[in-house]
Amino acid sequence: MIKLNVHEAKTHLSRYLERLARGETILLCKRNIPIAEIRPLPRQRKTKRPIGLAKGKFKVPPEFFEPLPSELVDAFHGEKP
Repeated sequence: MIKLNVHEAKTHLSRYLERLARGETILLCKRNIPIAEIRPLPRQRKTKRPIGLAKGKFKVPPEFFEPLPSELVDAFHGEKP
């Protein structure tokens, strides 16, 4: 983790952006007191996520497809039983 005061961050921001891109985190301080954390965004996938990764790992029970109890449906609509 890189610890920087605001003045240093403003002066050399482009230098630190390269380090952020490599995955480092910056702790931004004001008079050596931490005020913010700057983290890189997660990288986007280059390929699409494959379908069926959890195939065979769980089973949806038949009860899942049954209607919900009326009290629960009423609660979703903001109605009190």
